Amino acid sequence: MLNVLRRGHRAAQLEQVVPGWRPDPDVIWIDLLTPTREEELAVESALDLQLPTVEEMEALEPSSRLYQEDGATFMTATLLAHSHAEAHHATPVTFVLAKGLLVTLRYEPLRAFTVFAERAPDSHLDSGSAALLGLMDAVIERLARTLDDMGDKVKDASTAIFNRPKAGNFRPLLTELAHAQSVTSLTRNSLVSLARTLSYASLATELAADPECRAHLRALQRDSQSLTEHAGYQSSHVAFLLDAALGLINIEQNGIIKFFSVVAVVFMPPTLIASIYGMNFDVLPELHWAAGYPMALVAMLIAAVLPVLWFKRRGWL
Repeated sequence: MLNVLRRGHRAAQLEQVVPGWRPDPDVIWIDLLTPTREEELAVESALDLQLPTVEEMEALEPSSRLYQEDGATFMTATLLAHSHAEAHHATPVTFVLAKGLLVTLRYEPLRAFTVFAERAPDSHLDSGSAALLGLMDAVIERLARTLDDMGDKVKDASTAIFNRPKAGNFRPLLTELAHAQSVTSLTRNSLVSLARTLSYASLATELAADPECRAHLRALQRDSQSLTEHAGYQSSHVAFLLDAALGLINIEQNGIIKFFSVVAVVFMPPTLIASIYGMNFDVLPELHWAAGYPMALVAMLIAAVLPVLWFKRRGWL
């Protein structure tokens, strides 16, 4: 899919890319979403550049992710996709500044791109560099929103952990915390990758020559840094809550085991007495006593109470 954004217009999808296609003079953004080979070749031919392959986009080496070639600046960042779904994951996105245009190459639909495309006509963008900074604004805003949502989820989980009724089910809480931890970790990785991209973007000729763009870029770098620190704090908070939940589970399990241990010890002496008087021997004098049965009951009661009193005195109960 190939989408283009013109000055003052909404992003529109090109239904078909014919050989020899060239972007109109007012186009400032070309967005390639899971493009066909024909669409890739058309953009490469129109702008006289070589788009990176998927393998190059996923590589960790800076030389594969951040470089300049033939007057174009190539920057690849790893961004979080489907943050609120179970199948959330990281996906590489390449940003290219070339000949006054912004070209993006991605293989996952990202909410930040949709939001930017919707509000671009009202932003009065007039160049590819302005489109890049506006798009980065939308990406950082989306990551901040994700951190806020995960923060609310962590807060609810924290309240549920420390104010839950006894014998409650911990499984939903642990599942929520595990999801929050995974999303927060991927968000932090996205912010770190984005910070590297923004740092390298300052080398682009289009941005370096515009004081307003440089100021905007510095603001984005500060936002990225502050959100990275917040994500790190939130991740450590989630780790603490996971440890606390596991600790409470162990305490409850120990309490259950302690209860059954005490019950077993309490009933052991009465069981011994009952076993003795349940034996079938001819010579068992107490069987012929008039008060033998009440005495056996009293003996079993005393044998059960004495361990309880002893445990309380020792502070075990």
